[in-house]
Amino acid sequence: MTQNQKPYVIKPAEGKLGIMLVGLGAISTTFIAGIDAIRSGRTKPYGSLTQMGTIRLGKRTEYNIPKVCNFLPLAKLEDIEIAAWDIFEDDAYVAAKKAGVLDYQDLEAARPALEKIVPLRGVFDREWVKKLDGKYIKNGRTKMDLANQVMEDIKTFQKNSGCSRVVMVWCASTEVFTPIEEVHKSVKNFEKGLESNDPKIAPSMIYAYAAIKLGIPFANGAPNLSVDTPALQELANEYRAPICGKDFKTGQTLMKTILAPGLRSRLLGLSGWFSTNILGNRDGEVLDDPGSFKTKEESKLSVLDTILQPEINPDLYGNVHHKVRINYYPPRGDAKEGWDNIDIFGWMGYPMQIKVDFLCRDSILAAPLVLDLALFIDLAKRAELRGIQEWLSFYFKSPMVGEGLYPEHNLFIQEMKLKNTLRHLMGEEPITHLGTEYYNI
Repeated sequence: MTQNQKPYVIKPAEGKLGIMLVGLGAISTTFIAGIDAIRSGRTKPYGSLTQMGTIRLGKRTEYNIPKVCNFLPLAKLEDIEIAAWDIFEDDAYVAAKKAGVLDYQDLEAARPALEKIVPLRGVFDREWVKKLDGKYIKNGRTKMDLANQVMEDIKTFQKNSGCSRVVMVWCASTEVFTPIEEVHKSVKNFEKGLESNDPKIAPSMIYAYAAIKLGIPFANGAPNLSVDTPALQELANEYRAPICGKDFKTGQTLMKTILAPGLRSRLLGLSGWFSTNILGNRDGEVLDDPGSFKTKEESKLSVLDTILQPEINPDLYGNVHHKVRINYYPPRGDAKEGWDNIDIFGWMGYPMQIKVDFLCRDSILAAPLVLDLALFIDLAKRAELRGIQEWLSFYFKSPMVGEGLYPEHNLFIQEMKLKNTLRHLMGEEPITHLGTEYYNI
């Protein structure tokens, strides 16, 4: 710690942390099974920055590089309790079996932990997810009634589980695209809309509202508008709730945020980037609806413009043809495949191509993000941070930012921002990588 910088006063991670998941599908059940496997020593927390990542402190010559989990006062995995909502009544074991992510050995090893998670009835409106027809749902006269029921679920879970703190992570389906409307522009309008059953208020917004009213951190893992509205951001500041989102950065978009910064840094031009995906899980089924696909498409298409900044580099990126397709293909299940054809050009305008075929596993990539986000937004709450947590952009395809700011999509800048925020919270100097202190300049 430097003499100039003081650490934040961060409340200790005492007691149990409740992680409440919206949706008990492929991502949530894979997350639950993974936590159980890590606790029992059957695997290691691969893909988790909070568990396996390191952070450099001070000069390179000092070689002070602790693990993130040893540097920060994070909740321990053994102190985590999990609950979930869903629109189907299957317990987590049955849901995991249907999702088909885990092989038989891993599924059966985690069976006792999975069977303990029986979902709470979900908030659902088929107008927002047209490809699903859940019957295990809450009933209420108004959307405010539904929000109050979600709040009661949270209070009951916290009481029964003995958790000292709770966070909420959206792991459910992509909703139909909607722009920001008047009902989303102020808390007053939003609460009036809840009472009058305004059709522009989606289920994800009801969950987010319920969490924020209780001061509970909320992370949005889907591209839904959800908490990315003036009304809920105003409410988050008022009730001191950290919020972040949106859309877990996995698969094809992860590769774009790795490759595009490299092209820009070497000043290689881009003529076109064609992306197509095939996947067969519930997410693929939901995205087969044009309305839900529109929401996902907006999230995916925004990545390149922000990284490449065509308005600054028109000769290189001013005429890029960027196209994204998602195809529902049931035989593939959760083993998503992303194909990218990238047409680039270099010295004297000569064309070149890059081909990427990423055979990934969507839920395997997403599960560690759920863990990291849950632990980090709990840390943010204990550090008395509130509102948008832009430092968590590292985890999202379409990061939330403050009004008037553009989102940063470059994965490497996002990582630097995240780690410098962690250093800042703990009273350490940020790392600039200037390096002049090592030379006689």
